[in-house]
Amino acid sequence: MNLREPADRQPPGWLGPLLGRLGTARTEDFTQLRTPDRGGRESAVLVLLGEDAATGPDVLVLQRAATLRNHAGQPAFPGGAADPEDVDASATALREANEEVGLDPASVTVLAQLPRLWIPVSDFVVTPVLAWWHAPHPVDSRDPAEVAHVARLPVAELVDPDNRLRVRHSSGWIGPAFSVRGMLVWGFTAGVLAALLEMGGWSRPWPRSRVIDLPPIGASPAPSAGTDEVDESALR
Repeated sequence: MNLREPADRQPPGWLGPLLGRLGTARTEDFTQLRTPDRGGRESAVLVLLGEDAATGPDVLVLQRAATLRNHAGQPAFPGGAADPEDVDASATALREANEEVGLDPASVTVLAQLPRLWIPVSDFVVTPVLAWWHAPHPVDSRDPAEVAHVARLPVAELVDPDNRLRVRHSSGWIGPAFSVRGMLVWGFTAGVLAALLEMGGWSRPWPRSRVIDLPPIGASPAPSAGTDEVDESALR
């Protein structure tokens, strides 16, 4: 981070603990899967943290269109595969965010590039890029065939125990999830969010015994985390 940046581009104090912890972050803090030394398609996502006067700190998330071949209907950070002209992962993440939701790269201060993470189902090797949205502006889907919905999810709602659960995929995989504002955030995105909330010291205790089957693509609204029945068999 460039400490000579204008004051309005300096990250706020509440980001301090997270930025300090990221100095020692490892792949194992985010996933149990080892990132392969070779292969995999290089890509990046933008983990964009902002702040709203009414709801406090938040993170930008989009929901992919239900008709896509990969990750259909799944909430995600803006991002995608690297292009040859991208100089680094930050350039990829900012370019993709601009193409997907119209994000102005000049409104963003990049803070850190996180460890490269492997997604086996698509064979993408993803670098999450953490950034501060120092000049927020309206964003929306540029192409409904790719992005169905865009939202700023408040951190206070993400850490609310009533909004946290785990989901079970039809493959048997079980992972963390968030049910916030009609969106069920799961998979890679939920895993990164859960790790960052823990590292930032924002996470609150929540019932990890709360497990539901992953709903069909396009199910709306997202299931309420606080009222779903617990499936004890998923914990064995």
